[in-house]
Amino acid sequence: IIDRMVDFSRTVVPGENLGSVISKAAKERIEGYITQAEKDGATILVDGRGATVEGKENGYYVGPTIIDNVTPNMSVASEEIFGPVISIIRAKDIDEALTIENGSNYGNAAAVFTQSGKLAKEIMEKASAGMIGVNIGVPVPREPFSFGGWNDSKFGVGDITGRSSIEF
Repeated sequence: IIDRMVDFSRTVVPGENLGSVISKAAKERIEGYITQAEKDGATILVDGRGATVEGKENGYYVGPTIIDNVTPNMSVASEEIFGPVISIIRAKDIDEALTIENGSNYGNAAAVFTQSGKLAKEIMEKASAGMIGVNIGVPVPREPFSFGGWNDSKFGVGDITGRSSIEF
């Protein structure tokens, strides 16, 4: 699956099907995370640093980036990057994967891909995440469903579309 991710990421072109980041500071911050991961021993499979778009050379573009061999203590795993960066943390089994996931300060979303309903249920019960997708990528909240983040991902004091909104 990682090879397929790498192949697909090479079809993502800044300025064509990937927009810019919000500011120069954001570009520098995101590229700093990538550089730090490399210094910390991670493997950069696809490097989006230094991306430029013809005719928009002064724009704030970061290309798709895939970082492998990330450990939970690296900043690309322990902080929210808000850029086109995927960090791959390898786990020897489901228990280790859940330990890593539940050890994060954040908890917006998690996803599990499996043919086992039993495993999907176990992940849904044990993962500390506000949204858990089964056989889909990151689940996206819609208006009838509550979401405001879990753990340190929470924004404000309540969820944005659930009970807190109604009470407000």
